[in-house]
Amino acid sequence: MMGTTVGPAALLTGLRRLTASVSIMALLSANPLAAQAVDPNAIPRGSPLDPYGTGQSTASDPYGRTNQVPGSTSTQTTVSTGSDTYQPVSVGGTSSSDANGTNLTMPGFGPRLGQNGLLDMESVQVKRPATPGEFETWVRDVTGRKLKRYGSDLLIASARDFAVPATTTIPPDYALNVGDTVSISLTGSIEGSVEAQIDRDGRIFLPNVGSVSLIGVRYRDLKDRLAAAIGRQYRGYDVAVSLSRLRGVRVYVTGFANNPGAYSVNSLSTLVNAVLAAGGPSAGGSFRSVKLYRNGAEVADFDLYQLLRKGDRSLDPLLQNEDVLFIPPVGKQVAVIGSVNEEAIYETRPGESLADVLALAGGPTNVADPSRLILYRLDDQDSVGSRQIDRALANAEQAQGGDIVQILPQGTLARSLDKQQAVVRIEGEVNKPGNYYVPPNTPLSEVLEMAGGLTPRAFVYGTRFFRESVRSQQRRSFLEAVEQMEVTLAVAPLTDSRLGDTGDRQTQAASARTFLDRLRQKEPDGRLVLNLAADTTALPGSLPLENNDRIVIPPLVKTVGVFGAVYRPSSFLLEGGKPLRIKDYVQQAGGPIRGADRGNIFVVRANGSVLTRNRGAMNARVLPGDTIFVPVKTQSSSVWAKIRDIAQIIGQFGLSAAAIAAID
Repeated sequence: MMGTTVGPAALLTGLRRLTASVSIMALLSANPLAAQAVDPNAIPRGSPLDPYGTGQSTASDPYGRTNQVPGSTSTQTTVSTGSDTYQPVSVGGTSSSDANGTNLTMPGFGPRLGQNGLLDMESVQVKRPATPGEFETWVRDVTGRKLKRYGSDLLIASARDFAVPATTTIPPDYALNVGDTVSISLTGSIEGSVEAQIDRDGRIFLPNVGSVSLIGVRYRDLKDRLAAAIGRQYRGYDVAVSLSRLRGVRVYVTGFANNPGAYSVNSLSTLVNAVLAAGGPSAGGSFRSVKLYRNGAEVADFDLYQLLRKGDRSLDPLLQNEDVLFIPPVGKQVAVIGSVNEEAIYETRPGESLADVLALAGGPTNVADPSRLILYRLDDQDSVGSRQIDRALANAEQAQGGDIVQILPQGTLARSLDKQQAVVRIEGEVNKPGNYYVPPNTPLSEVLEMAGGLTPRAFVYGTRFFRESVRSQQRRSFLEAVEQMEVTLAVAPLTDSRLGDTGDRQTQAASARTFLDRLRQKEPDGRLVLNLAADTTALPGSLPLENNDRIVIPPLVKTVGVFGAVYRPSSFLLEGGKPLRIKDYVQQAGGPIRGADRGNIFVVRANGSVLTRNRGAMNARVLPGDTIFVPVKTQSSSVWAKIRDIAQIIGQFGLSAAAIAAID
């Protein structure tokens, strides 16, 4: 062809003819492996392209699909292999077109290709994820915790698309080989584009240019190679090249894989891509060793933990055609529980210690006991022994199969008050309110001194003292009371004749349940009632303080509130002279209404204490800040009597009068 002058129009015509030729070839076979000496209808047995293990294809498409033309039909069959029978599972039965416009209709099962010609992993019918192994079941029975093998979450069915995407960047060192498709675009004195697949001789053919050998050419050198070949005939043009489709390679995943078999992947796939596409290791397979054999020799041994725990894929090798991946049996397994960053079952390699296992678990949490761990080790087949090991000696203790390592929490340990530093909050009528950090056993008098003492308007009797330890104790007692109420309601027959018919009883029961639901939403405030005289001017200075204590000293109030079932609920100003009695202020509010429960009137004092009628509340003298409450009378039944009793409990917990009002 040297010395022959060919015009731009002739080259463009040749490029168009070549494009049409490529499209026709794609229609005949969409398999990027078609250029290799492989029967396009022979699908490796057990591969995801033959999900039911037949080793055959009922379709002309090498990916197990039926290439249909208008008017043709497809069928589904039940395939039996040995003792197993597999029913085809529909994956949608949708139609699509490949990059060359070929209509590819899937018969309802089998994988499909995307528009880029690569295998769509979502359409691959694979087995379910690996079932729990015997060690996982044993750990669950011993510890009561459902622990998974570390790494198994990566293999869930919804994340099975581990193939290299078609849009991935081609590395500069990528060596072209048989089956790769090269896309060429020309601009300038000649214009056009063409796609050409490297044939089995390692060449592509360009009209008016001839054959160009590309086998073994690095991707970074592809443009220069093609430009040099075209430049022998033309001048004044620009060329752009890319790889539109990568060749396929067939590899074998064997050993203890969840789905062993032959897999077709693209030429940029690595060992990890193939292993994960096969569902990863089975319950009896190793995560710590995946061996790669090429031409009968071992060329790599990859530890999946390097990727899962360290994010390191530097040793993850690219695959070549006919590579064999072997997953050995699982190694020694150790369960790690307690205050670690990830509780799970971990596989160990020979020589790894308990400290190495803790590192695999992400290390201890911030609240873990730094001094020790508990080791449960199999003494024999019938018992589990335990012993305490110093964390500093964990490096010297070799991990053994069946070990259970527990890290105890330290942050939840209750320390004695003599060793607790305290942050105390004091606010209200003091000269310098704020948060104060004090040593253990600091008395209240010292904090008051730090806060600059009380102001002249301080109402010491009404001081609200909140303590976390008291709140926790109140919460426990409160929940016990609510549970007792729930049991009473559940077993009460509600057959009292005064409750009326069945409908009334059901209404009462529903109301009681609603009441219990409201109770569960209440939270004790942890108020500690101080035993102070109404006219006191000093707080108990010897009271030792605890961490998170909160002290609120209000200003002096000179009012009394009357609320509930009275004609005129309101607050009254205390006048000078001798204080009136509780009953006098009830009368000033109009007195109890007809539905009032006169026998259960109570008073909440400013210091948080509760005074009931049975303790002489009606004849008691009022004190500043008193709240008088007249409840509504409820029907007399054993159930509602029990329910009313909770009012006294809540009052003792320091809840507000509004909360008590909601009970009655």
